[in-house]
Amino acid sequence: MTAARLLIVGPQGSGKGTQGIRIAEALGIPAVSTGDVFRANVAEGTELGQQVQAIIAGGDLVPDELTSAIVRDRLEQADAAGGFLLDGYPRNLAQVGDLDAFLQARGEELTGVIELVVPRDESIARLSKRAAEQGRADDNEESIAKRLAIYERETAPILDVFRQRGIVDQIDGVGSFDEITERITAALAARGITA
Repeated sequence: MTAARLLIVGPQGSGKGTQGIRIAEALGIPAVSTGDVFRANVAEGTELGQQVQAIIAGGDLVPDELTSAIVRDRLEQADAAGGFLLDGYPRNLAQVGDLDAFLQARGEELTGVIELVVPRDESIARLSKRAAEQGRADDNEESIAKRLAIYERETAPILDVFRQRGIVDQIDGVGSFDEITERITAALAARGITA
């Protein structure tokens, strides 16, 4: 069985948070969401949380050095020794380099990248709905447009790196939660990654 060291990628509103948790639970590995780590720090009022809150409120992204340090710390925890699913990291080419260096030092590598493909208008509709349901201040129209532009400019190019390694599975991200989970599970099983 192939170790499950996974990355889930998709534009904001693609469902990667929901699918990441479902897949991680099915495989018995932790889902490591940088967004969740940042939000937890904000909620706890930590020094990091205060820095992050100001950055996120402006619709910007947390700096690479800070993000990479937080992810390295999380992946060094015991529950991630047997695998993990990353959501929200790496989000640009510099962070791919940081992650590669960290994993290579441990004699590991990513074993799969799940790319959720969702039309832009679908992402915007989902984010607008989430904003209304959860009252998330970072889901206003201006912030959504800014984050989608950053994704298209900075994050989408990381997929080319992983495609060259032959580890990307493109998954149609439109449909019911269960349909999308089944598509991902089938793609991972084809790579020998199963529960």
